[in-house]
Amino acid sequence: MEFLEAAWLGKPLWMWAGFLTIVLALLVFDLGVLNRRDREMGIAESLRLSAFYIGFAMLFGAGIWWAHDAGLLTTSDGTHAGVAFFTGFFIEKALSIDNVFVISLIFGYFAIPRAYQYRALVWGIVGVIVLRGVMIAAGAALVQEYAWLLYVFGAFLIGTGIKMLVVPEGEQDISRNPLVRFLRRHMRVTDELHGQKFIIRQPDPVTGKIAAFATPLLLALVVINIADLVFAVDSVPAIFAITTDTFIVYTANIMAILGLRALYFALAAMVHRFHYLKYALALVLVFIGGKIFWNQIMGKVDPAISLGVTLALIAGGVLWSLWKTRKDTVAVG
Repeated sequence: MEFLEAAWLGKPLWMWAGFLTIVLALLVFDLGVLNRRDREMGIAESLRLSAFYIGFAMLFGAGIWWAHDAGLLTTSDGTHAGVAFFTGFFIEKALSIDNVFVISLIFGYFAIPRAYQYRALVWGIVGVIVLRGVMIAAGAALVQEYAWLLYVFGAFLIGTGIKMLVVPEGEQDISRNPLVRFLRRHMRVTDELHGQKFIIRQPDPVTGKIAAFATPLLLALVVINIADLVFAVDSVPAIFAITTDTFIVYTANIMAILGLRALYFALAAMVHRFHYLKYALALVLVFIGGKIFWNQIMGKVDPAISLGVTLALIAGGVLWSLWKTRKDTVAVG
């Protein structure tokens, strides 16, 4: 068992294995117990399941906080592990809310019924666990080798935040997406769904031979995972601006994404009520990006201040959005 003590990306292998075991157990419980049958998830159930995931993430973060204070867990950059986790978690969670609209468009374009959407989202987490892991590991290696990349991250975050403040959102046409066109041209795709199946075998209309065909559900899953990588271009640099500890960056990302899949159905019905959250997120990105330069020029900002400012901006954006759209009602079921 000595190999479990071997370090990988700054932490013993048993820590990585333990976290991935927790994630796997949650997915098995979700798909195998709570959602064995394909059915439409109502808003109330979506909120309850999301509360469970958020509560679990809070317990996990509390465990990291306790382990840091007890001297059992230290970060590679000297930041407080608990504060860094919660700051990264809330940033990722808030940024993910803006992604719900795109996911909803993807499901709409491929005509995926709500009864199949949750299973596709949960299976998508498996892809996210791998893709985010690769992206974060690569980012950590680059930052460790080239510390000046943090300035690039900071400038990128500030630029993205300013763009979100001044550039209006445009309509997105999934049918014109290059990835969708590429998949349609290079894969055999059925015109209709086949239940929850991602791939089926049926006669090829050209050759008459039995061949594998992707269903629209698989295409939707692929496009959602690619879209998640695009979203990660914003969120991953934002968390690296909080801490460069790979374990904290990865766990905060995955914990936030796990809950987003459960929250999707409630957010998809109420996303129009979070219009002003976009501006709060823009200010968060500008603040986090600016903090990188401040840390290097003036001295390190107290991580508790970063967490407090992040929470205040996000909470302000949510509350202001709900207040401005208080006359819009959504039936809970």
